[in-house]
Amino acid sequence: MPTDAEGAGGAEGAAEADGSRVPLAGELSPTALRLYAYAVERHAFTPAEAATALGVRAGAAVTELAAAHLLQRAPGGGPERWSAVAPRAAAARALAPLALKVRETHDEMDRLRGRLEELVPAYEAGSARREPGGGERLELVTDLGAVRGLISELVAGCERELLTSQPGGGRPLETLEEAVGRDESLLARGVRMRTIYQHTARYSRPTAAYVERVTALGAQVRTLGDGLMRMLIFDGHTGLMAVPDRTGAALVVREPSVVHFMTAAFERSWPAARPFPTTVSPEAARSLSDELRKTIVRLLSEGLEDKVIARRLGMSERTCQRHIAEIMRAVGAKSRFQAGYLLSAAAPAAPEPEDSAPGRADTA
Repeated sequence: MPTDAEGAGGAEGAAEADGSRVPLAGELSPTALRLYAYAVERHAFTPAEAATALGVRAGAAVTELAAAHLLQRAPGGGPERWSAVAPRAAAARALAPLALKVRETHDEMDRLRGRLEELVPAYEAGSARREPGGGERLELVTDLGAVRGLISELVAGCERELLTSQPGGGRPLETLEEAVGRDESLLARGVRMRTIYQHTARYSRPTAAYVERVTALGAQVRTLGDGLMRMLIFDGHTGLMAVPDRTGAALVVREPSVVHFMTAAFERSWPAARPFPTTVSPEAARSLSDELRKTIVRLLSEGLEDKVIARRLGMSERTCQRHIAEIMRAVGAKSRFQAGYLLSAAAPAAPEPEDSAPGRADTA
């Protein structure tokens, strides 16, 4: 039978003698869990009392629970008497040093930001003296974190209108979670926001939920089948566009004539795009499916590969191949070569509403 002499000090020896495994960081051992359940049922106890009641050596478990702030010395009960601590109170004690570090980190971030922002007037004054049309009006940013920070900065400074064109179907959930607060703040300031996605984005639940939130604040969102380039335009004077074959990179455009071209490309696509509904009716789904297949027919007739068509339309390659197989069955083709011939012959009669849209997805 264990005795009180084994106490709370010999954590490692007691754990080995008890045969229990060493717990991972942040994980309580089975013995500690049993001891805590025992402790919460009484005002105070000694390790010897717990060992007698539970039939285990309690010293290591007491040390473990005390280190997790789940046990404390019982007031007025002597050095060997312990009492349980509520989990939320224990969490507050355990997290206090981390919370202090977080505050110190935020303070250091604010100081660093302040020191760097002191250089903004000098930078802007120097920029104004540069030769017009120089290379500084085009800036390549290759680090994804820097791109995100730049977008946040430009959104915060946007005063009139933000235009965004986002090919590729539904957007990742983490991207939408990052954007929604930033965009809601933008709209709350009275800034106009217009966005174009591809039709396939309508079938993305996270994207539809995001659209529902921002449209409730006045944003306008539409979708288009093909012909989009990934870009953002802030107040008509600063643009960001994707860089081909450089994932996460962006080209920052401050050249007025180029930003004007980007804006014109967006404005030409906008009238042809359809409003983004937060729910898709069966009739609308069939209509979109028909339009997507017509676009696939057109792209097939141009001789594009499956993966290129899938990327252009913002869908997976497997989904694209399923559409292509159905189209081949519909035209009675037994091979892609035969399908291409038949589709090319029929191409002049097929409507091509997106061909007028500039900035095709090859650049996205």
